[in-house]
Amino acid sequence: MKLSNSFSGALRSFAYFMASGSQNTLKGIDYLKLYGEEPSAIEQVFAIYANVLELDDHGNVLNAKYAEKRATDYLREYCDKDFTVTPPYEHWETKLHTPPPREDLI
Repeated sequence: MKLSNSFSGALRSFAYFMASGSQNTLKGIDYLKLYGEEPSAIEQVFAIYANVLELDDHGNVLNAKYAEKRATDYLREYCDKDFTVTPPYEHWETKLHTPPPREDLI
C-alpha cells in the first residue's frame, strides 16, 4: 500500500514551509538554526505532525492545519519560554515511533 496523494501533498507542503523558514504558525520565531544545532527538536515537530494527522478511508487528509498547529506549537514553546502549548500534549501526540530497519524489506 502506498501513501495517498493527499497525505503526500500535506507532508510535502509542511516540510517545505518548515525548511524554508516561512511556516506561518511560527512567525517571529527564529527556528531555522535548530536544523543544524538541535535536530531532535525538528524531529519532534515532524513526529507530532505525523501522529496528529488524520486521514479518511480514502486517504484524504482531514486536519492538516490542526496537525501543523499542534506540531509547530511544540517548536514555539521550545524557542519561547513564555509560550505554553494549550491544551497540553497527550502522550500519543509526542510519541517517537520506532524507525524502519536500515535495509529495505523489499
